[in-house]
Amino acid sequence: MGRRGEAAAAAHLRCAGYRIVAYNWRCAIGELDLIAYQGAQLVFVEVRTRLARSVTGPSPEESVSRAKTRRLTSLAYTYMEQTGIRSDLSWRIDLIAVEMSADGRLIRLDQIEHAVGE
Repeated sequence: MGRRGEAAAAAHLRCAGYRIVAYNWRCAIGELDLIAYQGAQLVFVEVRTRLARSVTGPSPEESVSRAKTRRLTSLAYTYMEQTGIRSDLSWRIDLIAVEMSADGRLIRLDQIEHAVGE
């Protein structure tokens, strides 16, 4: 289900004109789901996929903990350092919330820009 959500998120970004530069980028402290450019701005994207809200549990948006937001920020800085990206480049961290039906159909996909502060 997670991979389907990431594929749907990537398709959404491409259709919106983003240029995806990395999928599932990993380092010692974790993973960034998608990394893209929207024009000249670098965008780190956390994709959260869940079953439809009729099933119990938190929504995709509610599933991002404070610890996860801190880790995403650290991952963004690590990516920029390891790839030699200038520290003054404009960047942000977005969340793409995906809800799917039990049979794998996409029900909802919402992009929340600047979901995690720098």
